[in-house]
Amino acid sequence: MLTFTQRLSAEVNRPVSFTLSLTAEERTRTRHRFEVPEGRVVYLRLPRGTVLQDGDLLQSEEGDVIVRIVAKPEPVITVTSQRAVDLLRVAYHLGNRHVLLEVAPNYLRLSPDPVLQAMLNHLGVTVKEEVVSFQPESGAYGHHHLFSEQ
Repeated sequence: MLTFTQRLSAEVNRPVSFTLSLTAEERTRTRHRFEVPEGRVVYLRLPRGTVLQDGDLLQSEEGDVIVRIVAKPEPVITVTSQRAVDLLRVAYHLGNRHVLLEVAPNYLRLSPDPVLQAMLNHLGVTVKEEVVSFQPESGAYGHHHLFSEQ
């Protein structure tokens, strides 16, 4: 089993052995076993709090294998509106509910939830169900746990 323990700098110019497609939730797992389509089993043993992004490179424990992380398409709700203030209002309401949210200049994206979808419809925005890669914000404090170490 290949074990990946280190995220490489984006400037690293090494050949990629294979890709690992992961959902947004899977990209937050720092200790996890995955089976890739080729039947190969890989294990992530990354520092706690690591959140992988689309395009990240990981190096195997032995240093000889490089894997590229790919954001796997998954079911999402994409919210759009002709008025920016409507997207701001939606972001405010979803933020109050601590919903993982992908923020872009012309849309918001979140995991499917019928209660939230009803709220969004009530707010008068356009709601579309689709299957695409989901890359939610990592949060204002990143993953350094600033307050827990004091």
